[in-house]
Order: sequence, then C-alpha cells, then structure tokens
Amino acid sequence: MSTEKERERHVYLAKLAEQAERYDEMVESMKNVARLDVELTVEERNLLSVGYKNVIGARRASWRIMSSIEQKEESKGNEQNVKRIKSYCQKVEEELTRICNDILVIIDQHLIPSSSSVESTVFYYKM
Repeated sequence: MSTEKERERHVYLAKLAEQAERYDEMVESMKNVARLDVELTVEERNLLSVGYKNVIGARRASWRIMSSIEQKEESKGNEQNVKRIKSYCQKVEEELTRICNDILVIIDQHLIPSSSSVESTVFYYKM
C-alpha cells in the first residue's frame, strides 16, 4: 500500500475512533501515521494530541479517584484495602508512564525529525 493511501486510512480510522470515543485506538492510528515519517498536517497533529489527552486524562481521573478512596480507607484503618488500592494505583501509574514514554519516543524519533515548520516543532515540544 502506498504511503499516502496508508496515511489516509489511518487518519480516517483515527477520526472514526474519536467519534466512537475509543481513544486508545485513535492514538494507535495516529502513531502509525507518525511512523511514516511525514510532516503531520494541523488536523493530524490535533488528532494525535486529542487522542493522547483523552488516554492520559482517563487514567489520571482513575488515579485521583483511587487515591481519594485510599485516603478514606486509611482513615477507617482498613489496611488490607489500602494495600489493594496502592497496588491498583501502581498499575495505573505504570500505564501512565508507558503511555508518556511512548509518545515521547514518537515525538523524538519521528515527528520532530519530520517537522519542517517552527509551528509543528513548537507544538510537539508543548505536548
């Protein structure tokens, strides 16, 4: 499949995933576009950014909720539940770390090297 056709397919799938609120899949589609080592359009940059924002945001919200529950369990003195919650929080933290490292690699290895405009480069650094 030609690079342009592949690009169009992944961008379309990312838009579809966004409409279905399936942000993990949206991110995967846009990572595939980034790996083509082409400069992203404004629309493509926004799709990538929105996907990551939502993927990260959902996990941050989960972590905040669990942290709040952990504090309540600690105040009740329920150490067994506190241990369970801490373990679960750690799982979410590891997911966040993996996702953040993942986008940093994509930005460093594919997006910035393929960027020819200052606007694009600044956008990636701000991400």
